Amino acid sequence: MTSRNYATDSKALLRNSLLDGLHDLLTERDWSAVRMSDVAAATGVSRQTVYNEFGNRYGLAQSYAVRLAARFAGHVADSIADHAGDVTGALHTGFTEFFTGVATDPMIASLLSGEAKPDLMKLITTDAAPIITTAADRLAEAFRDSAWLSMPEADNQRIARAITRMALSYIAMPPEGDRDVAADLAEIIAPAIEAARIR
Repeated sequence: MTSRNYATDSKALLRNSLLDGLHDLLTERDWSAVRMSDVAAATGVSRQTVYNEFGNRYGLAQSYAVRLAARFAGHVADSIADHAGDVTGALHTGFTEFFTGVATDPMIASLLSGEAKPDLMKLITTDAAPIITTAADRLAEAFRDSAWLSMPEADNQRIARAITRMALSYIAMPPEGDRDVAADLAEIIAPAIEAARIR
């Protein structure tokens, strides 16, 4: 029987509730108009609770971005599980879901619209390490756990980081509308995975 850590579960639930509240607020207003007190009110907690959890607005935005990265990496992980034996198909589906998520996420929409937001831009450039680490670790785990990919650990990590960095570059400058960029990326990356697979 697996033991539960209720304090950890409770903290995770609080954090996710606050980030969900931020998501909902961002569907109504720009990031520049969101205050910590707004997130507190949207979630039904005190403003101090939000500060205790994230430290400041930048910490809130960073936590939102890290969770988003984990979810997008999860899409790729799911597509790997769903496309056994088809590396290109798995990557194409994963990248398609990634680009769909990027196009519809309100934080990214806020980053790309209106006045420049240096704090949000830092999240995907100079301060991108937490996002890269989170997504790359999730992808490497998916590669490692796959019953059919079977790559050496060094390749799991190397390819996961390359995919993460490549995907991150499309957030600040979304893909062209006249190309299936998900298919292009799948065709570029699939040969590297095929070459690394242990048969």
